[in-house]
Amino acid sequence: NCGIGGDRTQHVLWRLDHGNIDGLDRPAAPGPSVPRVVVLMIGTNNSDGNDNPAREIADGIIAIVTRLRVKLPHTKVLLLGIFPRGEKSDAQREKNAEASRLASSMATGKMIHYLDIGPKFLQPDGTLSKEIMPDLLHLSPQGYQIWAEAIESKLKEMLEEKP
Repeated sequence: NCGIGGDRTQHVLWRLDHGNIDGLDRPAAPGPSVPRVVVLMIGTNNSDGNDNPAREIADGIIAIVTRLRVKLPHTKVLLLGIFPRGEKSDAQREKNAEASRLASSMATGKMIHYLDIGPKFLQPDGTLSKEIMPDLLHLSPQGYQIWAEAIESKLKEMLEEKP
């Protein structure tokens, strides 16, 4: 787990460039084995107000995936679409959806897979429930359960595939 609250794409890139995952590409005994899959969900913190347009957010996500593939060449990446936020659809939600769409273009279905589970968090009318995200941004335990169930079959598929 490399996530830190408030992370933006540039923070993750800095950590990747300054040793955060160095050495994980080489199995050591004793020690961790090479990760088989990285699950990445990043970008919402770049979307506040006019901070970054969708293209810049997508470029940051693409740069992170590119770094991961260079540093962990035998590790697959499951890139998740940016989760919806806010009670109902608005400009920020649309910006995040566009950034996700743009970043998803790098998913080849071999070493990089893309999955948008955002709709699983929404009510039929497109609103976000405070039971899922109490502050309309961070997940509740129920939200984390939805997340886990939504990626479980894709992770299983990725783990069974040969690189």
